[in-house]
Amino acid sequence: MKPQLKLIAALCMAGAASLALAQAEDKHQWLEDVTGDKALSWVKDQNKVTRSKLDNDAGFNKLKADLQVVLDSKDRIPGIRKMGDAVYNYWMDAEHQRGVWRKTSLEEYKKAQPKWEVVLDVDALAKAENENWVYKGSVCREPVYDRCLIELSRGGADAIVTREFDLASKSFVKDGFSLPEAKMNLDWVNKDTLFVATDFGAGTLTDSGYARVVKEWKRGTELSTAKTLFEGQKTDMAVGANSSDHKGIHRELVSRQITFYTSEQYLKEGDKLTKLDIPAKSNLYFFDKQAVITPREAWTVGGKTYASGSVLAIDFDAFMKGNREFTVLFEPSDTTSYTGATITKNYLLLQTLDNVKSNLKEWKFSGGKWSARQVSLPTLGAVGVSGMDAENSDDYLLSYSDYLTPSVYMMAHAGNDKRELLKSAPSFFDASAYETEQKFTTSKDGTKVPYFVVRRKDMKYDSNNPTLLYGYGGFQISMTPSYSGGLGKSWLDKGGVYVVANIRGGGEFGPRWHQLALKENRQRAYDDFAAVAEDLIKNKITSPKHLGAMGGSNGGLLAGVALTQRPDLFNAVVSQVPLLDMRRFNQLLAGASWMGEYGNPDVPAEWDYISKYSPYQNVKAGVTYPNVLFITSTRDDRVHPGHARKMAAKMMEQGHKNVWYYENTEGGHGGAANNAQRADMSAITYTFLWNMLKRDNDAVQVH
Repeated sequence: MKPQLKLIAALCMAGAASLALAQAEDKHQWLEDVTGDKALSWVKDQNKVTRSKLDNDAGFNKLKADLQVVLDSKDRIPGIRKMGDAVYNYWMDAEHQRGVWRKTSLEEYKKAQPKWEVVLDVDALAKAENENWVYKGSVCREPVYDRCLIELSRGGADAIVTREFDLASKSFVKDGFSLPEAKMNLDWVNKDTLFVATDFGAGTLTDSGYARVVKEWKRGTELSTAKTLFEGQKTDMAVGANSSDHKGIHRELVSRQITFYTSEQYLKEGDKLTKLDIPAKSNLYFFDKQAVITPREAWTVGGKTYASGSVLAIDFDAFMKGNREFTVLFEPSDTTSYTGATITKNYLLLQTLDNVKSNLKEWKFSGGKWSARQVSLPTLGAVGVSGMDAENSDDYLLSYSDYLTPSVYMMAHAGNDKRELLKSAPSFFDASAYETEQKFTTSKDGTKVPYFVVRRKDMKYDSNNPTLLYGYGGFQISMTPSYSGGLGKSWLDKGGVYVVANIRGGGEFGPRWHQLALKENRQRAYDDFAAVAEDLIKNKITSPKHLGAMGGSNGGLLAGVALTQRPDLFNAVVSQVPLLDMRRFNQLLAGASWMGEYGNPDVPAEWDYISKYSPYQNVKAGVTYPNVLFITSTRDDRVHPGHARKMAAKMMEQGHKNVWYYENTEGGHGGAANNAQRADMSAITYTFLWNMLKRDNDAVQVH
């Protein structure tokens, strides 16, 4: 055997041995039995221990009450969606813990105290049916808005039950479209036809637990007789179909999501499916006669190369005939990225970021040409844009906020910068004492990484400030500045410093920034996070004794890696609804769908790099770790609660005394099903953090 082949064989054998060892040593796997009696008994015991540490804590009880006030405030902005002649809003408060779906006219909405008409009372529905219903949304038939598909979840899970609802009579349609609980994708074709991708029985789900088959279902027929449109592979992530309507042009697409980042799109014309000639890593939507394509990889076509992260437009009929002459609506730079689009009747509004600060540009298509206008924005913070009525109006809703500016909700008009203030959110803390600063630090490999610091203007650089570092770093999701009354109450008003790290893996600088931390390069995201922590310490904003780390979901994995790789930097870590056992993540719930992000741990060469950071495999006895809180939900059917359960159990078995655990029995991936639970979960989190990081924390475990 040649030397290089011997080396490859040896590496494969070593990887396989490492794989077998990881599989053999998981003595806590019984905790993956989500609702098993033994596992739930363990959860109950841990929750009791955590409660015993908090229930007599005056600070916890006050904070919980304060947060409940913030969450239930009737002065919050009710976000709206215009459907027909009415605007709709979903609202939760102390009197409506599960919420009400309600409507009013736009003119009435503009009043200080609008009168609302209840369309659906979820509290009443849950009581009548003796079900723990959580409202998950509605899919309404556009542009007539006569019928909706109401999505209801038991306890907040991703799996939903769907029922047809008549907006005029405000009632469920007798013998209407109804689907049993599953993770599903639905859309209207016409009043009597749906696209349905759901669990059709044995063999119809992917390894990720999503639909492998999409069908066309006619009213009045059994679901079992629905016509199959497309079948994906078991190893795919999911399939689906949707309709698109703009300016009277109706189009239908069938999509095959192969991995989280690669897909195929098919144009459906009658019974014919035509695969579209667009990159596997790209998105497609329609505006008038134009197709808008956003490739997430460099695309060489028609003799030109278009940058990853660009926005391209072309006449769709011409495209289908072979034309590849695109108009470039956006081309990214080293500091800019495209984040989304909103359609009005005559304008396409493109949202972008420049050094993580929002930017908005209007594009108008007229006379066969595109023209652009820069929109003046009132803030450098987070901006939300949504069309009011894309078929009939150029009005759109513009919201904005930053860390210190409560949300403002305005009616804007494409074509000019005139705006009408609709609503302003209340201030839940006095922001005048604080300021936000954007800073940059250098990561281990020399990459510049931005982060935001929110602090008191008179903060002393004495290394003693309680500081919370938050991050995510995955799935091309950007962390942009936005207001949180709860954060002000829980952290800033007490004298805490809040920091958000814009690390690689996120979308702050487009697909490039995301792809730099994929799979074998995942460690870069964790190095970036550590670099921000080190910069905070170097600049004497804080010290390891007063520095905490927090993240949720993929960010919960980030927090777990911070815990195990850099325990020297932190005194408290909160890992929320996390991934932590990266050896088995692809076998738990939707985990297989994320192999495009992390890699496949069943492949020895890929497990080799995953194993180096997987928190569950790397936590050790005899190491002094930061105080840690794992917090999750029994009803999370996206990221398995077994991750947090097993990590906590393993650390306790290893003898670590500073491990906290709490599991809400409801709430889905969001962790909570109503405002009372949200207040409770946040109070647990921030009381833990404050008690560990406050200035006089010498009594608690420190490094």
